[in-house]
Amino acid sequence: MQNNNLHQIITTSDGSHTLYHEILNETYHSKNGALQESLHVFIQNGLVNFLNKNSVETIHIFEVGFGTGLNAFLTLKETMNRNIKIKYTCLEAFPLSIETINQLNYLNYLNDENDILKNLFNKMHLCNWNDWVKINDHFSIYKMENKLELITSNILLQISNPFDLIYFDAFAPDKQPELWTTSIFKTIFDTMKTGSIMVTYSAKGDVKRALREAGFIVKRLAGPIGKRHMLSAEKQVHFDKLNDQ
Repeated sequence: MQNNNLHQIITTSDGSHTLYHEILNETYHSKNGALQESLHVFIQNGLVNFLNKNSVETIHIFEVGFGTGLNAFLTLKETMNRNIKIKYTCLEAFPLSIETINQLNYLNYLNDENDILKNLFNKMHLCNWNDWVKINDHFSIYKMENKLELITSNILLQISNPFDLIYFDAFAPDKQPELWTTSIFKTIFDTMKTGSIMVTYSAKGDVKRALREAGFIVKRLAGPIGKRHMLSAEKQVHFDKLNDQ
């Protein structure tokens, strides 16, 4: 578990919390709104966009950077309004302590601090790492404690079916450039189904180039509040002529 002294709780512009990592000099979410960023990038442009284009009963998701669990929790919450099941694999090199998690205000800010959601949120954070755990009838999670650069496509495919959707939510490329490389993206590409997508908040030119070199069709989308753009990257068989400029 990470040392609590490395983190400070920050209230972002939309009222929701994030954490500031003192060593990296970086926040876990946008200071312009942790909740609105996660909803815009990962839920609306990731999960909802995928559901609008595909009729499936079960979705296999892989998240890079479990962090505070906000993306996973919002995904779980979305399933409660839909007749779908989520198999959610996530990766975190340095899991946060439950003491830190308990100080976050996500349930309060979503105006949903009822017993059901509170219990699901706590169960998601308290469940074992490196094992599949059923959180409810719609959502199962495998929290993997490992570094992304040590993960191979074979390791991921031993845990899960090929992925439909990737949430790439690592710390920013200028803080951890080793996680935003062609090699990393190619590993992830090899775990994905044809037609699956990856979404990320970063729209840096180096990230776009690395994604394309790994085989993705890359699209630049409108970003969340405070950012002009974000990226969506799709795995298709023929990609050479379809990447945007």
